[in-house]
Amino acid sequence: MTYLAVCAQQSSEHKVLSFAAKAADVLRFATIDRIGRDAQGELNGFQRPQVAAHIREIRDYLEKPDAVLPNPIVVAFTERVSVEGLETGVVRLSIDMSAGAPGLVVDGQQRLSALADLDRDFQVFVSALICRDEAELRRQFVLINNTKPLPKSLIYELLPTVGDLPPRLSRRSTASDLTALLNFENTALRGYIKQHTCPEGIIADTVMQKIIMESLSNGVMRELIRGPKGVERCVRLVSNFFEAVKKTWPEAWHGQKPNSSRLLHGAGIQAMGDVMEVLAERAGARSVEDFRDGLASLKDKTAWTSGEWHLEGEVRRWNSLQNVNRDVALLKHYLVGLVKADLRRKAKLAPAPLLEPTAAPS
Repeated sequence: MTYLAVCAQQSSEHKVLSFAAKAADVLRFATIDRIGRDAQGELNGFQRPQVAAHIREIRDYLEKPDAVLPNPIVVAFTERVSVEGLETGVVRLSIDMSAGAPGLVVDGQQRLSALADLDRDFQVFVSALICRDEAELRRQFVLINNTKPLPKSLIYELLPTVGDLPPRLSRRSTASDLTALLNFENTALRGYIKQHTCPEGIIADTVMQKIIMESLSNGVMRELIRGPKGVERCVRLVSNFFEAVKKTWPEAWHGQKPNSSRLLHGAGIQAMGDVMEVLAERAGARSVEDFRDGLASLKDKTAWTSGEWHLEGEVRRWNSLQNVNRDVALLKHYLVGLVKADLRRKAKLAPAPLLEPTAAPS
């Protein structure tokens, strides 16, 4: 197999080339060598197992007629390739296939696996790296795959500007959009949420997105977002709730940080997200006063900045609660339990509805 390629002047010890090839042809001259150990325990291969969900997402995208894939597949060779210079920067790459595929996929295995299932001639860019031996190939694999990824919070903040996303990212995109509106519009949380565009914020944006995503999936925002002015109503709901939170516990909110108040900590924010859901769903709370009325039952039963939490028979110092699943679940269960008990008490005290007088039988 031969390809015209562009050769980059990078290292005197390696040749680095770039060319375009059909995905099916890449799979002919390169293999995906998955990591494992032989009977003697010796390490062989280096690629991680396939991630089926990731491959499916890529394939669903690539099936669209306007799909593009600018990221190259990186393939390394140690033997059975030759490079012939033709003119400045342009070379002919010849791949000897007589003994099977000589190349190894170093980066892009999930993309390549997704392309293998496509019934179309889709070309990809290939970056070919010719190494002196297998040890050097492994070294390059580690270096190429050990680059620092972009922070998740940066990706999430960019999502609302991107259309036609897979469902998983689409849900996150809506939550990210609502989070940004809460942070930059005239709301109770303006400037409080830490984002790449608001580094001085206090509350982690991913935590706020999480409670919004849960509400959008199976909470009060699920229907709210679909109605007229759905986005505005969702933003107002969250803003009104946290305005009520600030007024209920001003000393635990103003001038505090997550390490000085668990109300602003990931565990506290997530737990209060569930409290918001209960009050909005079961008590129909929408206004600041509605939420303040619902939060009154919690006011003297919290330990946001000092004291102890009494959680299901477990006593915890106020600052021992961490943003881990068990602690978040404990705090949620405690706070939601108190709110539900208060709502049941109020329901019992409420006067019975007046019955319509029935007409006397004739």
